[in-house]
Amino acid sequence: MRLRVLSSLLLLFFSACQLVAQATPNAQKFSPPSRIFHFTYNFTVKDIPSGAKRVRVWIPLPHTDQHQTVRVLAVKSPVKTRMTQEPEYGNRMMYAEIQNPSAGKAEFSVEYKITRREYSRGAYAQLKRADQKPSVVLASMSRLIAPDSLIPTDGKIKQLAIEVTGSQSGAVAKAKAAYDYLFTNMRYDKTGSGWGRGDAVWACDAKRGNCTDFHSPFIGMLRADGIPARFDIGFPLPENKDKGDIAGYHCWAEFYAPKTGWIPVDISEAWKAKQKEDYFFGSVDANRVQFSTGRDIALSPKQDGPALNYFVYPYVEVDGKPYDKLDKQFSFEEVKSAK
Repeated sequence: MRLRVLSSLLLLFFSACQLVAQATPNAQKFSPPSRIFHFTYNFTVKDIPSGAKRVRVWIPLPHTDQHQTVRVLAVKSPVKTRMTQEPEYGNRMMYAEIQNPSAGKAEFSVEYKITRREYSRGAYAQLKRADQKPSVVLASMSRLIAPDSLIPTDGKIKQLAIEVTGSQSGAVAKAKAAYDYLFTNMRYDKTGSGWGRGDAVWACDAKRGNCTDFHSPFIGMLRADGIPARFDIGFPLPENKDKGDIAGYHCWAEFYAPKTGWIPVDISEAWKAKQKEDYFFGSVDANRVQFSTGRDIALSPKQDGPALNYFVYPYVEVDGKPYDKLDKQFSFEEVKSAK
């Protein structure tokens, strides 16, 4: 009798543990809820030509929102800077203008304290239950169903949307179909040339690339279906380090479902860590900081050169022409306790 009672109690205990595990949000499986760190954004404009009349510099600034808190600790610049914001996406930036610069170089640095929080809307099944068929897109979101220079919504991308998402109903189901297609058919591969521009048609043909190449066809397919989608870019934080240099940017995407709001995806990170395939549909971890949103960006004040494909690195013009002789260095250090 005693053994039977003990067995029953053990069964109840393990059942309760299973229920607790099932109730734990998928979001907490792979990511700490937040990371607090100092972030340093350094760059040097090199080899400024003798006789140059004007050097203009735009530096992207991360913003505070529900997913991250940003505080500027220090700014170093050879001239006075001012904060500006472009109207289309709301991206913030720091602007500097050097008149009659001395030939040589100009050094800039911005130091931040940032708290980044995990951004999760839940697992696919949960999101799908709350979903409904795409509704009329608000006028304020019309830009986010329109094409970008390298993300068309017609031709090959439209045909791919018909083939991949056409049988699905609702924004979440269509987005999951596009996510699964790209996860299965692309590979993370930065060899050769062509990758890194976020050219959706090139990515669909090459079936490889980096994060821009994974997320551009995703955004294109959804927009072709009339679902608002947007491009986010910033920097990754190494998962198992508390300080160090950061080699380059990282980007991800979001789409809009009427009853849920914006929902994040990170297909390229899922591809690199296959066990996180389900997690990265509906969640992005705290191992990042976002600097800007959008493509084909007009800066503030407006640049003389063409719209920027994306805005995460400093942009410089010398006498009205884009100038790319820059040395860039980005680093972070974890803050162990709130100060």
